[in-house]
Amino acid sequence: MAEIKELDLGRTNGPTWVDASAPVPTRQRNGTGMKKWKKVTLAVVGVVAFASLAIGGVVWTKRGVVTVQTGKVQRGDLAQIVTANGEVKPVEQNQANVNANSYGKITEILVKEGDHVTKGQLLMRTEDVQQAANVAAQQAGVNTAEADLAAQEASVNSAKAALDTAQANLATASARLNQATDNFKRGQELFKDKLLSQQDFDQRLSDYRVALTGKDSSTAQVGQAKAQYQQALYNRDSARAKVGQSKAQLLGLKNQLDQTVYNSPLDGIVTSLPMHVGENVVAGIQNATGSLLYQVSNLSIMTVEVKVDETDIPNVKLGQTADVLIDAYPNKTFKGHVTQIGESAVGRDTGTTTGSTTTSADEAKDFKVVVTIDDPPPGLRQGLSATAKITTATRQNAVTVPIQAVTVRMRRELEDKEQAAKDSKGSAVTVSAKDKEKGKEELQGVFVVRNGRATFVQVDSGIMGSTDIEIVKGVQPGDVIVTGSFSVLRTLKNNTKVQIDNTPVTTVTAGT
Repeated sequence: MAEIKELDLGRTNGPTWVDASAPVPTRQRNGTGMKKWKKVTLAVVGVVAFASLAIGGVVWTKRGVVTVQTGKVQRGDLAQIVTANGEVKPVEQNQANVNANSYGKITEILVKEGDHVTKGQLLMRTEDVQQAANVAAQQAGVNTAEADLAAQEASVNSAKAALDTAQANLATASARLNQATDNFKRGQELFKDKLLSQQDFDQRLSDYRVALTGKDSSTAQVGQAKAQYQQALYNRDSARAKVGQSKAQLLGLKNQLDQTVYNSPLDGIVTSLPMHVGENVVAGIQNATGSLLYQVSNLSIMTVEVKVDETDIPNVKLGQTADVLIDAYPNKTFKGHVTQIGESAVGRDTGTTTGSTTTSADEAKDFKVVVTIDDPPPGLRQGLSATAKITTATRQNAVTVPIQAVTVRMRRELEDKEQAAKDSKGSAVTVSAKDKEKGKEELQGVFVVRNGRATFVQVDSGIMGSTDIEIVKGVQPGDVIVTGSFSVLRTLKNNTKVQIDNTPVTTVTAGT
Protein backbone atom coordinates (compact mmCIF):
# COMPACT_ATOMS: atom_id res chain seq x y z
CA MET A 1 0.00 0.00 0.00
CA ALA A 2 1.28 3.45 -0.87
CA GLU A 3 2.39 5.63 1.96
CA ILE A 4 -0.09 8.28 2.90
CA LYS A 5 0.94 11.60 4.19
CA GLU A 6 -1.69 14.01 5.33
CA LEU A 7 -1.31 17.78 5.30
CA ASP A 8 -2.63 19.25 8.49
CA LEU A 9 -3.69 22.76 7.55
CA GLY A 10 -4.45 23.59 11.12
CA ARG A 11 -0.89 23.08 12.29
CA THR A 12 2.14 25.41 11.63
CA ASN A 13 4.86 22.91 12.39
CA GLY A 14 5.51 22.22 8.75
CA PRO A 15 3.87 20.62 5.76
CA THR A 16 2.56 17.04 5.74
CA TRP A 17 2.70 15.13 2.48
CA VAL A 18 -0.24 13.23 1.05
CA ASP A 19 -0.18 10.32 -1.38
CA ALA A 20 -1.11 11.59 -4.79
CA SER A 21 -3.19 8.50 -5.55
CA ALA A 22 -5.44 9.01 -2.52
CA PRO A 23 -8.59 11.11 -2.80
CA VAL A 24 -8.32 14.64 -1.55
CA PRO A 25 -10.19 14.99 1.74
CA THR A 26 -12.88 17.52 1.93
CA ARG A 27 -12.81 19.82 4.85
CA GLN A 28 -15.94 19.53 6.94
CA ARG A 29 -17.69 22.50 8.24
CA ASN A 30 -18.40 22.95 11.92
CA GLY A 31 -21.77 21.44 12.93
CA THR A 32 -22.43 19.50 9.73
CA GLY A 33 -20.06 16.52 10.00
CA MET A 34 -19.59 13.50 12.37
CA LYS A 35 -16.39 12.60 14.00
CA LYS A 36 -14.85 9.13 13.53
CA TRP A 37 -15.19 7.99 17.15
CA LYS A 38 -18.90 8.63 17.02
CA LYS A 39 -19.24 6.37 14.01
CA VAL A 40 -17.39 3.58 15.82
CA THR A 41 -19.62 4.01 18.85
CA LEU A 42 -22.77 3.77 16.75
CA ALA A 43 -21.47 0.66 15.01
CA VAL A 44 -20.70 -1.06 18.32
CA VAL A 45 -24.11 -0.17 19.69
CA GLY A 46 -25.76 -1.59 16.61
CA VAL A 47 -23.87 -4.87 16.85
CA VAL A 48 -24.72 -5.24 20.53
CA ALA A 49 -28.40 -4.53 19.86
CA PHE A 50 -28.49 -7.09 17.06
CA ALA A 51 -26.82 -9.72 19.24
CA SER A 52 -29.23 -9.03 22.08
CA LEU A 53 -32.19 -9.41 19.76
CA ALA A 54 -30.76 -12.68 18.40
CA ILE A 55 -30.10 -14.10 21.86
CA GLY A 56 -33.50 -12.97 23.06
CA GLY A 57 -35.11 -14.67 20.13
CA VAL A 58 -33.34 -17.92 20.86
CA VAL A 59 -34.26 -17.71 24.55
CA TRP A 60 -37.86 -16.91 23.63
CA THR A 61 -38.10 -19.90 21.31
CA LYS A 62 -36.60 -22.17 23.99
CA ARG A 63 -38.75 -20.83 26.80
CA GLY A 64 -40.09 -23.78 28.91
CA VAL A 65 -37.87 -26.40 27.22
CA VAL A 66 -36.25 -28.93 29.61
CA THR A 67 -33.10 -30.86 28.70
CA VAL A 68 -33.55 -34.58 29.32
CA GLN A 69 -31.82 -37.88 28.77
CA THR A 70 -33.75 -40.59 26.95
CA GLY A 71 -33.75 -44.28 26.21
CA LYS A 72 -35.94 -46.78 24.41
CA VAL A 73 -38.33 -49.37 25.77
CA GLN A 74 -36.75 -52.75 25.05
CA ARG A 75 -37.39 -56.46 25.31
CA GLY A 76 -35.10 -58.79 27.20
CA ASP A 77 -34.76 -61.50 29.81
CA LEU A 78 -35.21 -60.23 33.36
CA ALA A 79 -34.45 -61.75 36.74
CA GLN A 80 -35.59 -60.38 40.10
CA ILE A 81 -32.83 -60.87 42.65
CA VAL A 82 -32.77 -60.32 46.40
CA THR A 83 -29.26 -59.73 47.73
CA ALA A 84 -28.44 -60.30 51.40
CA ASN A 85 -25.27 -60.64 53.45
CA GLY A 86 -24.50 -63.21 56.14
CA GLU A 87 -22.03 -65.92 57.09
CA VAL A 88 -21.32 -69.55 56.38
CA LYS A 89 -22.74 -72.02 58.90
CA PRO A 90 -23.40 -75.76 59.06
CA VAL A 91 -26.97 -77.01 59.25
CA GLU A 92 -28.39 -76.22 62.69
CA GLN A 93 -29.03 -79.86 63.59
CA ASN A 94 -25.46 -80.70 62.51
CA GLN A 95 -23.87 -78.39 65.07
CA ALA A 96 -23.74 -78.77 68.86
CA ASN A 97 -22.29 -76.59 71.59
CA VAL A 98 -21.37 -78.64 74.67
CA ASN A 99 -21.59 -76.71 77.95
CA ALA A 100 -20.48 -77.66 81.44
CA ASN A 101 -22.95 -79.74 83.46
CA SER A 102 -21.17 -79.49 86.81
CA TYR A 103 -18.78 -77.36 88.80
CA GLY A 104 -15.18 -78.48 88.80
CA LYS A 105 -11.78 -78.40 87.19
CA ILE A 106 -10.92 -79.84 83.79
CA THR A 107 -8.63 -82.81 84.36
CA GLU A 108 -8.27 -84.23 80.84
CA ILE A 109 -8.77 -83.08 77.22
CA LEU A 110 -8.40 -85.84 74.67
CA VAL A 111 -8.80 -83.86 71.40
CA LYS A 112 -7.71 -80.60 69.82
CA GLU A 113 -9.54 -78.16 67.58
CA GLY A 114 -9.92 -79.48 64.04
CA ASP A 115 -9.92 -83.18 65.02
CA HIS A 116 -12.49 -85.48 63.44
CA VAL A 117 -14.62 -87.22 66.08
CA THR A 118 -17.42 -89.79 66.13
CA LYS A 119 -20.63 -89.78 68.08
CA GLY A 120 -20.08 -90.98 71.68
CA GLN A 121 -16.30 -90.55 71.57
CA LEU A 122 -14.77 -89.40 74.88
CA LEU A 123 -13.43 -85.86 74.50
CA MET A 124 -13.01 -84.35 77.98
CA ARG A 125 -13.16 -85.06 81.72
CA THR A 126 -13.60 -82.89 84.79
CA GLU A 127 -12.75 -83.78 88.41
CA ASP A 128 -15.06 -86.49 89.82
CA VAL A 129 -13.71 -87.40 93.29
CA GLN A 130 -16.79 -86.31 95.21
CA GLN A 131 -19.19 -87.75 92.64
CA ALA A 132 -17.42 -91.12 92.64
CA ALA A 133 -17.49 -91.25 96.46
CA ASN A 134 -21.19 -90.48 96.50
CA VAL A 135 -21.85 -93.27 94.04
CA ALA A 136 -19.86 -95.80 96.10
CA ALA A 137 -21.65 -94.85 99.32
CA GLN A 138 -25.05 -95.07 97.71
CA GLN A 139 -24.19 -98.42 96.14
CA ALA A 140 -23.54 -99.76 99.64
CA GLY A 141 -26.92 -98.43 100.74
CA VAL A 142 -28.58 -100.21 97.84
CA ASN A 143 -26.90 -103.47 98.85
CA THR A 144 -28.15 -103.08 102.44
CA ALA A 145 -31.67 -102.33 101.27
CA GLU A 146 -31.63 -105.38 99.01
CA ALA A 147 -30.47 -107.62 101.94
CA ASP A 148 -33.28 -106.28 104.10
CA LEU A 149 -35.70 -107.00 101.30
CA ALA A 150 -34.47 -110.56 101.09
CA ALA A 151 -35.08 -110.98 104.85
CA GLN A 152 -38.58 -109.61 104.52
CA GLU A 153 -39.26 -111.96 101.65
CA ALA A 154 -38.33 -114.88 103.98
CA SER A 155 -40.65 -113.52 106.68
CA VAL A 156 -43.48 -113.39 104.19
CA ASN A 157 -42.88 -116.99 103.21
CA SER A 158 -42.81 -118.07 106.90
CA ALA A 159 -46.00 -116.17 107.66
CA LYS A 160 -47.68 -117.72 104.66
CA ALA A 161 -46.72 -121.20 105.84
CA ALA A 162 -48.06 -120.48 109.36
CA LEU A 163 -51.32 -119.25 107.85
CA ASP A 164 -51.65 -122.37 105.76
CA THR A 165 -51.09 -124.54 108.90
CA ALA A 166 -53.67 -122.59 110.89
CA GLN A 167 -56.19 -122.93 108.10
CA ALA A 168 -55.56 -126.70 107.97
CA ASN A 169 -56.02 -126.98 111.74
CA LEU A 170 -59.26 -125.03 111.43
CA ALA A 171 -60.50 -127.44 108.82
CA THR A 172 -59.68 -130.41 111.12
CA ALA A 173 -61.39 -128.75 114.08
CA SER A 174 -64.45 -128.06 111.97
CA ALA A 175 -64.63 -131.73 110.95
CA ARG A 176 -64.32 -132.86 114.55
CA LEU A 177 -67.01 -130.44 115.61
CA ASN A 178 -69.35 -131.77 112.95
CA GLN A 179 -68.74 -135.33 114.07
CA ALA A 180 -69.21 -134.46 117.75
CA THR A 181 -72.38 -132.56 116.93
CA ASP A 182 -73.84 -135.53 115.11
CA ASN A 183 -72.95 -137.93 117.98
CA PHE A 184 -74.44 -135.54 120.51
CA LYS A 185 -77.73 -135.23 118.58
CA ARG A 186 -78.08 -139.04 118.26
CA GLY A 187 -77.26 -139.39 121.94
CA GLN A 188 -80.09 -136.98 122.82
CA GLU A 189 -82.60 -139.13 120.92
CA LEU A 190 -81.35 -142.35 122.47
CA PHE A 191 -81.27 -140.79 125.93
CA LYS A 192 -84.93 -139.75 125.58
CA ASP A 193 -85.86 -143.29 124.66
CA LYS A 194 -83.93 -144.67 127.62
CA LEU A 195 -81.64 -146.47 125.19
CA LEU A 196 -78.45 -144.63 126.24
CA SER A 197 -76.97 -144.44 129.68
CA GLN A 198 -76.33 -141.18 131.45
CA GLN A 199 -72.61 -141.75 131.32
CA ASP A 200 -72.56 -142.21 127.54
CA PHE A 201 -74.72 -139.15 127.08
CA ASP A 202 -72.42 -137.04 129.23
CA GLN A 203 -69.42 -138.27 127.25
CA ARG A 204 -70.97 -137.28 123.95
CA LEU A 205 -71.86 -133.84 125.37
CA SER A 206 -68.29 -133.40 126.57
CA ASP A 207 -66.88 -134.40 123.17
CA TYR A 208 -69.16 -131.85 121.49
CA ARG A 209 -68.05 -129.06 123.77
CA VAL A 210 -64.37 -129.94 123.29
CA ALA A 211 -64.81 -129.96 119.50
CA LEU A 212 -66.59 -126.59 119.57
CA THR A 213 -63.82 -125.06 121.64
CA GLY A 214 -61.20 -126.55 119.33
CA LYS A 215 -62.83 -124.96 116.30
CA ASP A 216 -62.98 -121.56 117.98
CA SER A 217 -59.31 -121.85 118.87
CA SER A 218 -58.39 -122.83 115.30
CA THR A 219 -60.39 -119.90 113.94
CA ALA A 220 -58.48 -117.50 116.21
CA GLN A 221 -55.19 -119.02 115.11
CA VAL A 222 -56.14 -118.49 111.46
CA GLY A 223 -56.92 -114.82 112.15
CA GLN A 224 -53.62 -114.36 113.92
CA ALA A 225 -51.71 -116.06 111.09
CA LYS A 226 -53.43 -113.81 108.55
CA ALA A 227 -52.44 -110.69 110.48
CA GLN A 228 -48.86 -111.87 110.71
CA TYR A 229 -48.87 -112.63 107.00
CA GLN A 230 -50.20 -109.13 106.15
CA GLN A 231 -47.54 -107.57 108.38
CA ALA A 232 -44.88 -109.57 106.60
CA LEU A 233 -46.21 -108.42 103.24
CA TYR A 234 -46.14 -104.79 104.41
CA ASN A 235 -42.59 -105.12 105.67
CA ARG A 236 -41.56 -106.72 102.40
CA ASP A 237 -43.20 -103.95 100.34
CA SER A 238 -41.54 -101.31 102.52
CA ALA A 239 -38.17 -102.96 102.04
CA ARG A 240 -38.80 -103.17 98.31
CA ALA A 241 -39.64 -99.44 98.22
CA LYS A 242 -36.45 -98.65 100.07
CA VAL A 243 -34.51 -100.63 97.51
CA GLY A 244 -36.18 -98.65 94.72
CA GLN A 245 -35.47 -95.37 96.49
CA SER A 246 -31.85 -96.30 97.03
CA LYS A 247 -31.46 -97.32 93.42
CA ALA A 248 -33.03 -94.04 92.27
CA GLN A 249 -30.60 -92.08 94.43
CA LEU A 250 -27.78 -94.19 93.05
CA LEU A 251 -28.96 -93.42 89.52
CA GLY A 252 -28.91 -89.69 90.26
CA LEU A 253 -25.43 -89.87 91.73
CA LYS A 254 -24.22 -91.91 88.78
CA ASN A 255 -25.67 -89.24 86.50
CA GLN A 256 -23.68 -86.61 88.38
CA LEU A 257 -20.62 -88.76 87.90
CA ASP A 258 -21.41 -89.18 84.20
CA GLN A 259 -21.68 -85.39 83.85
CA THR A 260 -17.97 -85.14 84.58
CA VAL A 261 -17.35 -87.11 81.39
CA TYR A 262 -18.01 -85.34 78.05
CA ASN A 263 -18.51 -87.22 74.79
CA SER A 264 -19.08 -86.12 71.21
CA PRO A 265 -22.81 -85.58 70.50
CA LEU A 266 -22.40 -86.33 66.77
CA ASP A 267 -19.99 -87.23 64.00
CA GLY A 268 -18.04 -84.21 62.85
CA ILE A 269 -15.14 -81.89 63.55
CA VAL A 270 -14.18 -80.06 66.73
CA THR A 271 -14.72 -76.50 65.49
CA SER A 272 -14.17 -74.73 68.83
CA LEU A 273 -12.17 -75.70 71.92
CA PRO A 274 -11.72 -72.64 74.15
CA MET A 275 -10.84 -74.56 77.36
CA HIS A 276 -7.56 -75.90 78.75
CA VAL A 277 -6.63 -78.50 81.36
CA GLY A 278 -6.80 -77.04 84.86
CA GLU A 279 -9.48 -74.43 84.12
CA ASN A 280 -12.55 -74.35 86.34
CA VAL A 281 -15.94 -74.65 84.68
CA VAL A 282 -19.35 -73.56 85.93
CA ALA A 283 -22.66 -75.31 85.38
CA GLY A 284 -25.62 -73.40 84.01
CA ILE A 285 -28.26 -71.99 86.36
CA GLN A 286 -31.78 -70.87 85.47
CA ASN A 287 -31.56 -69.08 82.10
CA ALA A 288 -27.75 -68.82 82.10
CA THR A 289 -25.87 -71.52 80.22
CA GLY A 290 -22.81 -73.19 81.62
CA SER A 291 -19.24 -72.68 80.47
CA LEU A 292 -18.75 -73.54 76.79
CA LEU A 293 -16.38 -76.50 76.64
CA TYR A 294 -16.27 -77.26 72.92
CA GLN A 295 -18.27 -77.24 69.70
CA VAL A 296 -18.68 -80.14 67.30
CA SER A 297 -19.96 -79.52 63.75
CA ASN A 298 -20.76 -81.78 60.84
CA LEU A 299 -19.53 -79.78 57.84
CA SER A 300 -20.75 -82.16 55.16
CA ILE A 301 -23.71 -79.83 54.54
CA MET A 302 -22.95 -76.11 54.61
CA THR A 303 -25.35 -73.19 54.50
CA VAL A 304 -25.26 -69.41 54.32
CA GLU A 305 -27.42 -67.70 56.92
CA VAL A 306 -28.38 -64.23 55.70
CA LYS A 307 -30.71 -61.45 56.82
CA VAL A 308 -33.24 -60.33 54.23
CA ASP A 309 -34.90 -56.93 54.48
CA GLU A 310 -38.57 -56.98 55.44
CA THR A 311 -39.54 -55.36 52.13
CA ASP A 312 -38.00 -58.26 50.16
CA ILE A 313 -39.04 -61.20 52.33
CA PRO A 314 -42.52 -61.66 50.73
CA ASN A 315 -40.80 -62.56 47.44
CA VAL A 316 -38.53 -65.22 48.97
CA LYS A 317 -39.85 -68.80 48.79
CA LEU A 318 -38.48 -72.21 49.75
CA GLY A 319 -36.60 -73.93 46.97
CA GLN A 320 -35.61 -70.76 45.09
CA THR A 321 -32.13 -70.85 43.57
CA ALA A 322 -29.35 -68.57 44.71
CA ASP A 323 -25.80 -67.60 43.79
CA VAL A 324 -23.48 -67.62 46.79
CA LEU A 325 -20.38 -65.43 46.90
CA ILE A 326 -17.85 -66.17 49.66
CA ASP A 327 -15.26 -63.51 50.42
CA ALA A 328 -12.58 -66.14 51.04
CA TYR A 329 -13.13 -67.55 47.53
CA PRO A 330 -12.86 -64.53 45.19
CA ASN A 331 -14.07 -64.79 41.59
CA LYS A 332 -16.03 -67.95 42.41
CA THR A 333 -19.79 -68.40 42.54
CA PHE A 334 -21.44 -71.33 44.28
CA LYS A 335 -24.96 -72.52 43.61
CA GLY A 336 -27.50 -73.00 46.38
CA HIS A 337 -31.19 -73.01 47.22
CA VAL A 338 -33.39 -71.60 49.97
CA THR A 339 -34.09 -74.21 52.67
CA GLN A 340 -35.38 -72.13 55.58
CA ILE A 341 -37.21 -68.83 56.03
CA GLY A 342 -37.61 -67.28 59.48
CA GLU A 343 -41.12 -66.51 60.69
CA SER A 344 -40.11 -63.84 63.22
CA ALA A 345 -38.45 -60.55 62.39
CA VAL A 346 -34.95 -59.94 63.70
CA GLY A 347 -34.04 -56.45 64.87
CA ARG A 348 -31.19 -55.08 62.78
CA ASP A 349 -29.65 -53.32 65.78
CA THR A 350 -30.41 -55.79 68.56
CA GLY A 351 -30.05 -59.00 66.57
CA THR A 352 -32.92 -60.58 68.51
CA THR A 353 -36.37 -61.65 67.39
CA THR A 354 -39.26 -59.31 68.02
CA GLY A 355 -41.03 -62.08 69.93
CA SER A 356 -38.33 -62.28 72.62
CA THR A 357 -37.68 -58.59 73.24
CA THR A 358 -39.29 -55.23 72.83
CA THR A 359 -38.12 -53.41 69.70
CA SER A 360 -38.79 -49.93 68.41
CA ALA A 361 -41.43 -49.59 65.74
CA ASP A 362 -39.01 -47.44 63.71
CA GLU A 363 -36.18 -49.96 63.90
CA ALA A 364 -35.33 -51.63 60.61
CA LYS A 365 -36.06 -55.34 60.69
CA ASP A 366 -34.77 -58.35 58.78
CA PHE A 367 -35.78 -61.98 58.45
CA LYS A 368 -33.39 -64.91 58.68
CA VAL A 369 -33.08 -66.91 55.48
CA VAL A 370 -30.92 -70.04 55.15
CA VAL A 371 -29.45 -70.95 51.76
CA THR A 372 -27.95 -74.44 51.49
CA ILE A 373 -24.86 -74.62 49.26
CA ASP A 374 -25.35 -77.41 46.72
CA ASP A 375 -21.66 -78.32 46.31
CA PRO A 376 -19.54 -76.67 49.03
CA PRO A 377 -15.78 -76.59 48.44
CA PRO A 378 -13.61 -78.87 50.58
CA GLY A 379 -12.38 -77.27 53.78
CA LEU A 380 -15.08 -74.63 53.85
CA ARG A 381 -15.09 -73.10 57.34
CA GLN A 382 -18.00 -71.76 59.26
CA GLY A 383 -18.12 -68.07 60.05
CA LEU A 384 -16.82 -66.91 56.65
CA SER A 385 -18.52 -63.80 55.28
CA ALA A 386 -20.80 -64.50 52.32
CA THR A 387 -23.42 -62.92 50.10
CA ALA A 388 -26.45 -64.71 48.72
CA LYS A 389 -28.19 -63.50 45.56
CA ILE A 390 -31.59 -65.19 45.59
CA THR A 391 -33.49 -65.32 42.29
CA THR A 392 -37.10 -64.73 43.28
CA ALA A 393 -38.62 -64.45 39.77
CA THR A 394 -37.64 -64.56 36.08
CA ARG A 395 -39.22 -63.32 32.86
CA GLN A 396 -38.30 -64.25 29.31
CA ASN A 397 -38.52 -61.61 26.54
CA ALA A 398 -40.14 -59.10 28.88
CA VAL A 399 -40.83 -55.43 28.08
CA THR A 400 -38.38 -53.50 30.24
CA VAL A 401 -37.40 -49.93 31.06
CA PRO A 402 -34.68 -48.56 33.36
CA ILE A 403 -35.80 -48.43 36.99
CA GLN A 404 -35.04 -44.72 37.29
CA ALA A 405 -37.45 -43.96 34.41
CA VAL A 406 -40.47 -45.04 36.46
CA THR A 407 -41.85 -42.20 38.53
CA VAL A 408 -44.99 -41.33 40.49
CA ARG A 409 -47.34 -38.40 40.03
CA MET A 410 -50.58 -37.42 41.70
CA ARG A 411 -53.61 -37.51 39.47
CA ARG A 412 -54.30 -33.82 40.00
CA GLU A 413 -50.80 -32.96 38.74
CA LEU A 414 -51.67 -34.51 35.39
CA GLU A 415 -54.90 -32.58 34.91
CA ASP A 416 -55.18 -29.20 33.17
CA LYS A 417 -55.69 -26.82 36.08
CA GLU A 418 -57.61 -24.28 34.05
CA GLN A 419 -59.89 -26.92 32.60
CA ALA A 420 -60.40 -28.43 36.02
CA ALA A 421 -61.18 -25.04 37.55
CA LYS A 422 -63.67 -23.81 34.94
CA ASP A 423 -66.47 -25.33 32.97
CA SER A 424 -67.08 -24.72 29.26
CA LYS A 425 -68.77 -21.36 29.99
CA GLY A 426 -65.83 -20.10 31.98
CA SER A 427 -67.51 -20.23 35.35
CA ALA A 428 -65.83 -21.72 38.41
CA VAL A 429 -66.37 -25.38 39.07
CA THR A 430 -66.95 -26.67 42.59
CA VAL A 431 -64.65 -29.64 43.32
CA SER A 432 -66.23 -32.28 45.57
CA ALA A 433 -64.43 -33.96 48.45
CA LYS A 434 -64.49 -37.22 46.49
CA ASP A 435 -62.78 -35.56 43.54
CA LYS A 436 -60.21 -34.01 45.87
CA GLU A 437 -59.47 -37.41 47.34
CA LYS A 438 -59.24 -38.89 43.87
CA GLY A 439 -56.85 -36.12 42.89
CA LYS A 440 -54.45 -37.31 45.60
CA GLU A 441 -54.25 -40.74 44.00
CA GLU A 442 -50.66 -41.64 43.07
CA LEU A 443 -50.13 -42.97 39.57
CA GLN A 444 -47.08 -44.89 38.43
CA GLY A 445 -45.81 -44.15 34.98
CA VAL A 446 -43.08 -43.02 32.61
CA PHE A 447 -42.61 -39.91 30.47
CA VAL A 448 -42.82 -40.81 26.76
CA VAL A 449 -41.27 -38.31 24.32
CA ARG A 450 -43.72 -37.53 21.51
CA ASN A 451 -43.48 -34.57 19.12
CA GLY A 452 -40.89 -32.85 21.29
CA ARG A 453 -42.95 -33.12 24.48
CA ALA A 454 -42.71 -35.44 27.49
CA THR A 455 -46.10 -37.07 28.06
CA PHE A 456 -46.81 -38.97 31.26
CA VAL A 457 -48.09 -42.48 30.52
CA GLN A 458 -49.45 -44.65 33.33
CA VAL A 459 -47.92 -48.14 33.43
CA ASP A 460 -48.38 -51.42 35.29
CA SER A 461 -45.09 -52.90 36.45
CA GLY A 462 -44.02 -56.48 37.08
CA ILE A 463 -40.82 -57.85 38.52
CA MET A 464 -37.77 -55.67 39.13
CA GLY A 465 -34.24 -56.55 38.13
CA SER A 466 -31.00 -54.94 39.25
CA THR A 467 -31.26 -52.09 36.71
CA ASP A 468 -34.50 -52.63 34.78
CA ILE A 469 -38.14 -53.17 35.64
CA GLU A 470 -40.79 -55.12 33.75
CA ILE A 471 -43.66 -53.15 32.23
CA VAL A 472 -46.81 -55.19 31.84
CA LYS A 473 -49.02 -52.47 30.42
CA GLY A 474 -48.65 -48.90 29.17
CA VAL A 475 -45.75 -48.71 26.70
CA GLN A 476 -44.41 -50.74 23.81
CA PRO A 477 -40.89 -51.68 22.71
CA GLY A 478 -39.29 -48.85 20.78
CA ASP A 479 -41.04 -46.03 22.64
CA VAL A 480 -38.65 -43.23 23.60
CA ILE A 481 -38.86 -42.45 27.31
CA VAL A 482 -37.18 -40.01 29.66
CA THR A 483 -34.51 -41.73 31.74
CA GLY A 484 -32.81 -38.79 33.45
CA SER A 485 -31.58 -36.91 35.06
CA PHE A 486 -32.96 -37.70 38.49
CA SER A 487 -33.51 -34.04 39.34
CA VAL A 488 -35.38 -33.53 36.06
CA LEU A 489 -37.60 -36.61 36.52
CA ARG A 490 -38.47 -35.50 40.02
CA THR A 491 -39.93 -32.18 38.84
CA LEU A 492 -40.88 -32.85 35.20
CA LYS A 493 -44.43 -31.82 34.33
CA ASN A 494 -46.79 -33.53 31.92
CA ASN A 495 -46.59 -32.31 28.28
CA THR A 496 -43.43 -30.30 28.92
CA LYS A 497 -41.28 -29.34 25.90
CA VAL A 498 -38.02 -31.25 26.09
CA GLN A 499 -34.65 -31.20 24.42
CA ILE A 500 -32.79 -34.51 24.22
CA ASP A 501 -29.15 -34.57 25.30
CA ASN A 502 -27.73 -38.09 25.60
CA THR A 503 -24.12 -36.96 25.81
CA PRO A 504 -22.31 -39.31 28.19
CA VAL A 505 -21.42 -37.72 31.50
CA THR A 506 -17.65 -37.75 32.09
CA THR A 507 -16.68 -38.45 35.67
CA VAL A 508 -13.58 -36.61 36.79
CA THR A 509 -11.50 -38.53 39.28
CA ALA A 510 -9.61 -36.59 41.91
CA GLY A 511 -5.92 -36.38 41.18
CA THR A 512 -6.26 -36.85 37.41
